Amino acid sequence: MVLFLVDLVAFLCLAVTYVIAGYFLYLVYWSFELDDRRAAPAALPPDAELPRVLVQIPVYNEPLVIDRVLAAAGRLDWPRDRLSIQLLDDSTDITPDIAVHAVARLVKEGIDASHVRRADRTGFKAGALAEGLKLNDAPFVAVFDADFMPPPGWLRGAMAALLAEERAAFVQTRIEWGNGDKNWLTRAQRLMQDAHFAVEQDVRARRGVPFQFNGTGGIWRRAAVEEAGGWSHDTLSEDLDLVMRTSLKGWHGVFLMEPHVVGELPARLEDFGAQQSRWSKGFVQVARKLILPIWKSNWSDEAKFTTTVALGQQLIFPVLLVGVVALLLSTWGHGHLPGLFRFLLWLWPIAMVAVLVGMTFNAYRRLKRGDLARYAVTAASVPALIVYLAVANTGAIVAAALGRKSEFNRTPKAGT
Repeated sequence: MVLFLVDLVAFLCLAVTYVIAGYFLYLVYWSFELDDRRAAPAALPPDAELPRVLVQIPVYNEPLVIDRVLAAAGRLDWPRDRLSIQLLDDSTDITPDIAVHAVARLVKEGIDASHVRRADRTGFKAGALAEGLKLNDAPFVAVFDADFMPPPGWLRGAMAALLAEERAAFVQTRIEWGNGDKNWLTRAQRLMQDAHFAVEQDVRARRGVPFQFNGTGGIWRRAAVEEAGGWSHDTLSEDLDLVMRTSLKGWHGVFLMEPHVVGELPARLEDFGAQQSRWSKGFVQVARKLILPIWKSNWSDEAKFTTTVALGQQLIFPVLLVGVVALLLSTWGHGHLPGLFRFLLWLWPIAMVAVLVGMTFNAYRRLKRGDLARYAVTAASVPALIVYLAVANTGAIVAAALGRKSEFNRTPKAGT
């Protein structure tokens, strides 16, 4: 009986990995199948008819990047009487001292900029965004993390796409990485992030199924945010949570490869692990909160299935560890590896290579990152990162699945 249970666990773990692999192969298929011809960019109305836009920049102890992001926000091309900038500053270090002068420079230039301070960090980033909305009633709200810099024309390009669709809750633009070539770790992350944007985000948006708002480099329609109940801080992925809730209300998102914003990747393994741990916990928390409403909704079967797998894909890390242990125990108990498991394990590396190459090479080629040799070296480092995350994040993911709350830990920024 015990051996049967061990075999069952091993089989279920393998089944989960194949389901997640199937989701990514679905994305790969549609990345080639969808017509790559794009509609002409939407045209903005005359400046006199443009709506008011609020730019929110939530920060916490980020002195190395605060001056830069405020300067970039101040250069956004939008009528000055219709643009407001909020620095939502929960910092406890020297960041506010730097920010005071940076905000003052914007005000001197005739920009409506404000430095918003709270007594405590209740709700973390989501709490800061919600607090800022109480102070400004602009119908559209752009959000940038402190390490992200939009080019001057970004706002016009993103707003044109959002205004063109009345039921679009948000527009998310692609993220480029200023330090993507710094070391092997940033190159591997950039490859994975390129696959996320150029394949996953693009395919999901064009297939009409809910896709992720990445927390930065995007614009929200205030009406959609309010209809969904506003920002919530009961998960660590407040952006994903809001996407799901607006989608359940009948709104959708718009994804743009261009214009893009420029951000920063963690350059140290420990910072990368901490960031991924927060994201993993957040995805699992959103799944716990909204998976039943999603399956009770009137979404298409495709939308329900792909969203479920996308929310649950973080479980791959504990599943990999449990699966390895179960397979070892099964082999020990039977005296050999059972035939079904031997076949599935033979097929497993083929499926994983198909996912890795299918997702990353298409994005690498599309974004013109370099030659084939450079791609092969970078792609070869990705499996090692997956193994590292499986070991480092399993405890956090299991804790989140069991409902344990944790604090929002900011990823350190170097200003590169």
